[in-house]
Amino acid sequence: MRAIEIAGRRGASLRQFIARGRRGDITRPRSFATPAFDTSNPRIPPYLKLTKNYERVKEVLGRGSALTLAEKILYSHLDNAEESLLTNTNGGRDIRGTANLKLKPDRVAMQDASAQMALLQFMTCNLPTTAIPASIHCDHLIVGEHGAQADLESGIKMNQEVFDFLESAGKKYGIEFWPPGAGIIHQSVLENYAAPGLMMLGTDSHTPNAGGLSTIAIGVGGADAVEALVGAPWELKAPRILGVKLINKLSGWASPKDIILSLAGKLTVRGGTGYIIEYFGPGVQTLSCTGMATVCNMGAEVGATTSIFPFSPAHVRYLESTHRHDVAAEAKKFSDIVSLKADDGAKYDEVITIDLATLEPHINGPFTPDLSTPLSQFKKTVQEENWPEKLSAGLIGSCTNSSYEDMTRVEGMVREALEAGVKPVSDFYITPGSDQIRETLRRDGPLDTFKEAGGTVLSNACGPCIGQWKRQDGVEKGTPNAILTSYNRNFRGRNDGNLDTMNFLASPEIVTAMTFAGTTTFNPMTDSLQTASGKEFRFTPPSGKEIPLQPFEAARQEFQAVASAPDSSVEVAISPSSSRLALLEPFEPFPASELTGLRVLVKVTGKCTTDTISAAGPWLKYKGHLPNISANTLNTATNAATGEVNVAYDTDGSPHTIPELAQRWRDASQPWLVVAEHNYGEGSAREHAALQPRYLGARVVLTKSFARIHETNLKKQGVVPLTFANEADYDRIHACDEVETVGLLDMLRNGGQGDVSLRVKSFRTNEEILIPTRHAVSRDQAEFILAGSALNLLSQKS
Repeated sequence: MRAIEIAGRRGASLRQFIARGRRGDITRPRSFATPAFDTSNPRIPPYLKLTKNYERVKEVLGRGSALTLAEKILYSHLDNAEESLLTNTNGGRDIRGTANLKLKPDRVAMQDASAQMALLQFMTCNLPTTAIPASIHCDHLIVGEHGAQADLESGIKMNQEVFDFLESAGKKYGIEFWPPGAGIIHQSVLENYAAPGLMMLGTDSHTPNAGGLSTIAIGVGGADAVEALVGAPWELKAPRILGVKLINKLSGWASPKDIILSLAGKLTVRGGTGYIIEYFGPGVQTLSCTGMATVCNMGAEVGATTSIFPFSPAHVRYLESTHRHDVAAEAKKFSDIVSLKADDGAKYDEVITIDLATLEPHINGPFTPDLSTPLSQFKKTVQEENWPEKLSAGLIGSCTNSSYEDMTRVEGMVREALEAGVKPVSDFYITPGSDQIRETLRRDGPLDTFKEAGGTVLSNACGPCIGQWKRQDGVEKGTPNAILTSYNRNFRGRNDGNLDTMNFLASPEIVTAMTFAGTTTFNPMTDSLQTASGKEFRFTPPSGKEIPLQPFEAARQEFQAVASAPDSSVEVAISPSSSRLALLEPFEPFPASELTGLRVLVKVTGKCTTDTISAAGPWLKYKGHLPNISANTLNTATNAATGEVNVAYDTDGSPHTIPELAQRWRDASQPWLVVAEHNYGEGSAREHAALQPRYLGARVVLTKSFARIHETNLKKQGVVPLTFANEADYDRIHACDEVETVGLLDMLRNGGQGDVSLRVKSFRTNEEILIPTRHAVSRDQAEFILAGSALNLLSQKS
């Protein structure tokens, strides 16, 4: 992306500042006037501490420095402002893309699939409690099939062992536990924990959803979460800032979802890598808090570190409606000091302007969230691409679009159609994001309307969005078909395990309209439906309520969080004979030499997401058992040499599945590496995609480029991520080639300083070549790799 040079001096270095002060050259700047903050509620961010930290940041960078909102919140969470902002940054002038920020987040949130491994790692640190507040959310393990009650009962029965483990760990370490059926992690976080100025980590890539409430919320792997949980500073390469200016106001069929669907088409799945997306401009004031959350949620699809909106009156309305008047009041105090928006004169590395008044609905897909088509062109595109015109199912809700506003806009459409005698042609599924949402919809009527239309209301869980879906329409695997969803991600095979299911992403309103029509070629802006009496029916542009007229209904008692003080007497529930849970054994440390005798396990071509490396769906049941889940490693990857999926060849020519060959080489003590193309590890924050290869013997992954979270996860597990210095060298290395590192040991011992090359001996010809590589290993990450993993190092220190 094109970078705009940041004008102006960030401020003198600390040493210069102190020296001038001692000489009497300056007068120490006056401190902020700090009001009394409420510290009695643990869900209120530590605003007093953040205010003091922010004051220190302004001293370090200079009072006249202009910061973006993202920088204000990030920097106010620095463990040591001087060290992070002034080390190798030209006196604070070149922070973005250069500085290694050591941050102290306020909170951690974990979903049940990833929480298992995060907690297993935390347990090895032998600490009595977490250093910061944390929560566990049971949302990933409920399969959507028949409806909420039946699915929930079945899910609890099937996963009781895991839920017992998570709940017992929560009680032992003082972590809030949200039971199955309570809600999807991101919706629950938005309703309960997100707050302006807060910084949190979440073990899910869509954690940035909370940016809709002016929170810096970053998706990470479990090892990163453990860093924060033990109180260690968490490291982040200072992101660049992409400013998205919103002007005017949405109208007609356009919705907040269309902002990010359109932006994804502009940026692609790699365009936000290394950036925080910060929204600003007059159009921000026209959006609801939950609309902003939808936009931030899908920032993960362009690779952004996170996304954020400035503090606005919509945030106050949402906080008060979700029974958090005290948080709203304290946030206003904090914003009076810090001003939770970009400073006048703050510079973005790039600015994209979106005119909301001219924005039309978009539909993205199939198979990638950045293939964006305006609604007015979608029918033509469907026909040109020979995509299915029949719509098999429409699914709305999920963590991305299950707000009260979303649901009331859809309910108006459904009620209008029912009154005209029109019912959905395709299967219609609705997923409330939380029990608070569900109970409010029940109280106010939309839930009954959806059921009257024949819709299936699923449990308050992820369900079909992440592959937890048992279809009831008879579509068999291998059958091309189309579904429309209001979800965030649509990789091949993700939703139902059928590689030929095409998932098109759209707003809940567009999904609903097409579900009534039963076809992907229907345009509700221009087309009509025929009623049973032969009359024409046309949807009117949808409208809904930003928040309910009365505050949100409380979740039912059985779906509220279980919170208690840490209790060391609680025994964490893990059966020694379990196939679902297994205690972790530490990985071996890096050898006191270069890596030699590596072999290329497989050379992968095309998109290789974390779904490709570690599939979800039925494999979710093994998230807490590393040996068992490793049997799916790279099992949908495409072999670059043969075009085969999940086929790799040993040195004797015998074919195997990729995980079988990895296990075979592990048993033979044969270390290996993977070679791949661009944006390797795109998608979920799924640390299993790093843990599994490491467990099976991977020491290096060599690619054209990495997705941010996955690259970090690899380093946390002791795997060295390298990129080709010359991308053409991808064509010079092949499966079974023998590889030796050159300069890697010195680079690690020098804290990430130095170059690394690979000496490659061709398996076919015995020819030797030297391939130069690049890396982004920091000093701390070098220590992780040398220790064998971040967990090894944290365990030693704790």
